[in-house]
Amino acid sequence: MHTQAQQTTSGQTTLTFEIGLLLLLSLIWGSSFTLIKVAIPTIPPFTMVAARVTIAAILLIAIARAQGHALPARGPVWAAFFVQGLLQSALPFTLISWGELHIASGLAGVLNATPPMFVLAIAMMTGRGRRAISSWKIIGVALGLAGVAVTIGIDALSALGTTAPLAQAAVLGASLCYALAPIWGQRFSGFPATVTAASAMSCAAILMVPAALVLERPWTLAPTSHAVAAVVSLAVICTALAMVIYFRLIRTLGPLGTTSGSYLRAGFAVALGTAWLGERFTWSALAGMTLILAGVIAITMPLPARHRGLEP
Repeated sequence: MHTQAQQTTSGQTTLTFEIGLLLLLSLIWGSSFTLIKVAIPTIPPFTMVAARVTIAAILLIAIARAQGHALPARGPVWAAFFVQGLLQSALPFTLISWGELHIASGLAGVLNATPPMFVLAIAMMTGRGRRAISSWKIIGVALGLAGVAVTIGIDALSALGTTAPLAQAAVLGASLCYALAPIWGQRFSGFPATVTAASAMSCAAILMVPAALVLERPWTLAPTSHAVAAVVSLAVICTALAMVIYFRLIRTLGPLGTTSGSYLRAGFAVALGTAWLGERFTWSALAGMTLILAGVIAITMPLPARHRGLEP
């Protein structure tokens, strides 16, 4: 009896620690929207992302080698890693960075809380796991889409000639990338998590560095010290460290539990944008965020026991 009590206490302690890591990861990724907003005035999107993923790739390679792992030597798998790097980092980082040129970091964080909705929409359209889709999850998609519409606002329809609606669409495009990335990434289950992260980030760097050199000529820039510090923080904390925590949580909490951090991330993004950048948060944005969070919670709720055998 005493041993069973010890095991229960140990399990609760472990779960508490993992939930603490989930909160930390949500805070780290939520802060990335604020850091991007600090850097973007003097470091343009392609250059910012190129520096971010290159520094992160170097760190992740060092972590993988410290763990005794080597990057794959087989040629064909690198084509898949390039797709992963594009979906996981290169494209969404660039879309978010460009979007924050025109919209607040808090709004970007709210719009980027929608990947679970895209995952469910993909499942419904492709038939993958369709039997596991409960009515609550369908309601969640509807709530989330309504939340996005309220957050963007009816006024956006009269401003379609401006860049703000395009910026909001870009951040939603990044959410779609984040939904597709784990689906594509299932093919790397045979690799250690750090090897997958290091390989995908290396491919993202190979994609972004030439684009930044050609399109933005970073040697002509004059970034502020705050912008440089923000990019370094994005690379070291919000990318390299975050990836290590993320792949640990995939093993301990599972994909569903880890995905629940998306709405926590949105809350942190809004709070940090308001506190550090003095961003104005309207009642319509608050209502929209509430709908989005309600939708994500409904989508990520565990299925009833009678349906769990149907989960993909």
